[in-house]
Amino acid sequence: MQTTRPAATAHLDEMIRTNMPLVGYEVSSMASRIPRHVPREDLMSAGLLGLTQAAQAYDASTGVPFDRFARRRIKGALLDELRSRDWASRSVRRGARRMQAAQAAFVAREGRTATLEETAQEMGVGAEEAQRLVDDVHRGTVLNYESLTEDGIDDILPSHEITPEADILGRERQAILLDAIAALPERQQEVITAYFFEERSMADIAAEMGVTESRISQIRAEAFELIRAAMTITLDDTPAPAEHYPNGRAARRRADYYDAVATASTITMRLDRVPAMAA
Repeated sequence: MQTTRPAATAHLDEMIRTNMPLVGYEVSSMASRIPRHVPREDLMSAGLLGLTQAAQAYDASTGVPFDRFARRRIKGALLDELRSRDWASRSVRRGARRMQAAQAAFVAREGRTATLEETAQEMGVGAEEAQRLVDDVHRGTVLNYESLTEDGIDDILPSHEITPEADILGRERQAILLDAIAALPERQQEVITAYFFEERSMADIAAEMGVTESRISQIRAEAFELIRAAMTITLDDTPAPAEHYPNGRAARRRADYYDAVATASTITMRLDRVPAMAA
């Protein structure tokens, strides 16, 4: 006996078919900014999965247009696909943590940010090896900046038509981001590093730190706000956000943090730390 497909399922299929061009648009936009060895077909499959999940989860009562809702889901699915390729291998991550520790030791001893050569000496390796590690870390972590910045992937991943000015600004932005993470209070830095650079789950981090997942989520959100404010202040040379209680302890801590990020490195140091984007 022939059965009829439920109306809800037919409506879902229609939403997916009608909005399939969104997948092609997002894939084309991203494909020009990632290595050519990533198959376009894999990106299309991931994008279609994101579109399907968007159609299943969409609630029209929210008032958000479906295309806007779907594009965020599609972009998220594409980023998940790229991250799943593990651009930053475990060895690269170990090297990154080793370099981070060397830079922290240098700052503690000398009171300033180390140059690449000084970092290499602190690590006991040659400058060329340190530069290779910087390049590997840069390639491996660039996608994770999407979750930490407001500008989005189009302003972070290098374009083939990138101008020298955009190259310098992008490299400076990434270096300031690293300064901002390094200057975070210890607990926030641990959460950000574990979640974004080690790609651990919040449940895993919560268990290790002996707190609830909701507390980890709160710590992460607080770190986001600090990082975003510090990057805006440092890049745009703007005043810090107004405080309700400017003389309070929390306000003074935030002011000290913003100042630490702004003075952590000069533009020359920043450009030394982040390699030029491929044209």
